[in-house]
Amino acid sequence: MNTEILFSPFKYKNLELANRLVMAPMTRVQSPGGVPTQLVADYYSRRAASNVGLIITEGTVIDRPASKSEKDIPDFYGEKALEGWKKVAEAVHREGGKIAPQIWHVGDTRMNEDYPEVEMEKTSTMTLADIEGTISQFAASAKSAKELGFDCLEIHGAHGYLIDQFFWEVTNTRTDEYGGKTLEERSRFAVDVVKAMRAAVGDDFTIILRLSQWKQQDYNSKLAHSPKEMENWLLPLKEAGVDIFHCSQRRFWEPEFEGSDLNFAGWAKKITGQPTITVGSVGLNSDFLSSFAGQGSSKTDLSELIRRFEREEFDLVAIGRALINDYQWVTKVKEGRLDELSDFSASNLGVYY
Repeated sequence: MNTEILFSPFKYKNLELANRLVMAPMTRVQSPGGVPTQLVADYYSRRAASNVGLIITEGTVIDRPASKSEKDIPDFYGEKALEGWKKVAEAVHREGGKIAPQIWHVGDTRMNEDYPEVEMEKTSTMTLADIEGTISQFAASAKSAKELGFDCLEIHGAHGYLIDQFFWEVTNTRTDEYGGKTLEERSRFAVDVVKAMRAAVGDDFTIILRLSQWKQQDYNSKLAHSPKEMENWLLPLKEAGVDIFHCSQRRFWEPEFEGSDLNFAGWAKKITGQPTITVGSVGLNSDFLSSFAGQGSSKTDLSELIRRFEREEFDLVAIGRALINDYQWVTKVKEGRLDELSDFSASNLGVYY
């Protein structure tokens, strides 16, 4: 299998990557009290040393009391946490890698009984003052990302968390300017977040936005049911300042709409003209849910991924659980050592190595 195309360089604005392989953001809950430790720095730098083109960190939260549901999810605010993240970025850069924080707010997700210290945003509708404060803190974290020396940043707008809760008609029943009957209307919160973050980092700093049709609350959900609805959703986000769309699917090989075999990332690129990242069970022989049940392995045939790369359907590919399991995954693929890829085990999700 010729994987050479996966190792071609990528450049967009200030972002220059040695290859097209991205470490997907994956929550690890390993930062005591929200502060990343040397263990976190070692975890990411190990993968940078093993040829990952861009590392997108686990979700890091903004300075809002309801922004996380587990106390050991890392913060992206406050002196101690930001100093920890600075050390992480420096460790990755020493290995020649590039790194972006994923900036996050979990919104009204299920509360962890062991972590009840959250504000009432969890159980009540956000006021306009809440929304204004939240947008401001997204911008503050973006500013910190640039000041700490990160190479770009990603906004988490997927999987049923706060930004996605505004997109989704099931969770957004607001009757003010942040609600609406159409997806375009319900995108106002995301647009305002992106605009504020763009203003905080300037024109040349790359902003990635992660989106999904599916939700952790409903795997079969769709926000955009047609290319036209997707156009009305994505173009305002592009105009607001999104540079790269990170398009999450459960299975990257599945078509997004009838009549075309383009996946989500393919349609996003076609509609917006912007670079896109595809993600969804890459490096596994089955989708990510089956992998938790011990079905499938990391020894995947990459021919379908390469076929889509060769026709320029998308620009980058994010690897998730396969990289948790085997930090040398990219190096092994580059060197053609596919028979040495380690099988994925859900038990590894609780280990930092």
